[in-house]
Amino acid sequence: MKKFLFFVLAVLALFSCSNNDNIMIVSGDIDGLKKGWLYLQKLSDSALVNIDSLEIRGDGAFTLRSEITTPEMFYLYLNKADNNDMNDRIAFFGEKGEININTSWNQFENNAEINGSETQEDYREYIEMMSNFNKMDLELAQATFVETDSVKVDSLEALAERNYLTRYRYILNFALTNPNSYVTPYITITDGLELNPEYLDSIYKTLPDSVAQSKYGKRLSKIVNKN
Repeated sequence: MKKFLFFVLAVLALFSCSNNDNIMIVSGDIDGLKKGWLYLQKLSDSALVNIDSLEIRGDGAFTLRSEITTPEMFYLYLNKADNNDMNDRIAFFGEKGEININTSWNQFENNAEINGSETQEDYREYIEMMSNFNKMDLELAQATFVETDSVKVDSLEALAERNYLTRYRYILNFALTNPNSYVTPYITITDGLELNPEYLDSIYKTLPDSVAQSKYGKRLSKIVNKN
């Protein structure tokens, strides 16, 4: 009798999972990986928590799952047991449905190809532009460090200030022109909090209800109301 009840409960649990629309399936292949642990993570109360995990032995193919209601940031973390914390975590915007991530074990983060998430496509556009600003910051900082001519130093510092302002103009423009993207409240609360509170309020007011009620939309609402 107990075995029969266990069988029924197992079937019901399987049926429940298969009919849950709020599921994200992350699958793919890590070229060259023979051994290691792979973790699907997300931030909870400012700490990374493991949502799902898989031990890889001899084959880099993987499938991980998570319940999800609205798109949010996830991380694919590879513990290669090589005592090197560099290049071992892929950040991506997760959403309902199937997402495919292919990469290699030795360039885990840099070689990542992510498909299946429309929100990730919006985020990719954003981070590519932001990387240009970061590159400019680094180049100007290096040039200023070695420069001895005070006039040239002033010129380099003026360029750095211009790059800083252009960065925030881009953040504001991206947010105001992409109100339907779940990326908008995320980049606003992570990169745009130095914007004028009136701009933050304007960004929030452009969001449709679906985005405003998302995880990051609610956080942006709290910040706007506090200001």
